[in-house]
Amino acid sequence: MELDEEVKGHFRNDYHKGLINLIYTVNLVSYDFFQSLKNHGVTEQQYNVLRILRGFRSQAPVSLGFIKERMLDKNSDVSRIVDKLHRRGLISKDINGSDRRQKAIEITEKGLNLLSSMLDCEKKVDLLLKNLTPDEVRQLNRLLDKIRG
Repeated sequence: MELDEEVKGHFRNDYHKGLINLIYTVNLVSYDFFQSLKNHGVTEQQYNVLRILRGFRSQAPVSLGFIKERMLDKNSDVSRIVDKLHRRGLISKDINGSDRRQKAIEITEKGLNLLSSMLDCEKKVDLLLKNLTPDEVRQLNRLLDKIRG
């Protein structure tokens, strides 16, 4: 369905429509994914931290700064998120032996098991763009990269 019909709105120009379309589409396709995360008791930011720690296990332990650099939401309070995940036993957090001001953070087996149980959430992400062909997805990625400059 066309954006004009979806939101019943008017736009100053195609650039304005493009921005509103991007925001509206992101909210629409991500809603189901975020709902499935909630079913596992995890917020999107917590999921992002766990995903980062799983992806960089070979470099573990990592610092708060390392995690913050890789967060999708750059405004996240990584320290608070890490504390919550630590209280749940999903990550370990120790003092860094070489720099006592830093925390040494890594995902635990419990955290890895949670991510494994969330495979349905991760597979759902693949379906969010099901209306696009593989070539269209590659083109979308190129255009989004171009927008970010």
